[in-house]
Amino acid sequence: MPRPKGRVLVAQNRKARHDYHLHDRFEAGMVLTGTEVKSLRLGRASLVDAFATVDDGEVWLRNAHIPEYAFGTWTNHATRRTRKLLLHRKEIAKLERETNSSGQTIVPLAIYFSDGYAKVELAVATGKKDWDKRQTIAARDVERDTRRELAERNRGRR
Repeated sequence: MPRPKGRVLVAQNRKARHDYHLHDRFEAGMVLTGTEVKSLRLGRASLVDAFATVDDGEVWLRNAHIPEYAFGTWTNHATRRTRKLLLHRKEIAKLERETNSSGQTIVPLAIYFSDGYAKVELAVATGKKDWDKRQTIAARDVERDTRRELAERNRGRR
C-alpha cells in the first residue's frame, strides 16, 4: 500500500495558542515504536500538558499521551513515555539558546503525518499573562463581529 501524500493531522494543541505567545516554529521527526505509530494512524493522541526539553544536545517530547494500541500484545508501549525528537544540530542549538533565556519554553503544537512520517510541530513560546489572554479574546470577538457585519451588508446589496 503506498504512503499517503500530504499532511494528515492527528492531534492539535489548541490551548497552546491561547496560553502562549508563539515565536519560532520547528518541524521535528519522532522516534516511535510500532504500536505508537498504529495508534497515531487511528487518530488517537493528546498534547494536553505536553512539552519538550533539550537535554545533552537532544530534544525530548515529554508528557504527550499516545494511548495503547487496542490490538497490541505484551509489546505495547507506555502511554506517556518520553519520546526523542529528530532535529538538525543547528535547530537544537537554537532551541537550547532560546529556552535558556528566561521565561521561554518549547511547546508542541500538533502531531501529524507528513508523507507517511510522524512529525511534531514545535514552537518556542512565552507564557501569556491573564490580561494578554483577555486582550486576545476581545480582539477575536471584534474580528468575528466585523466579519459578520460585512457579510450581512454584502448580502443586502444583492
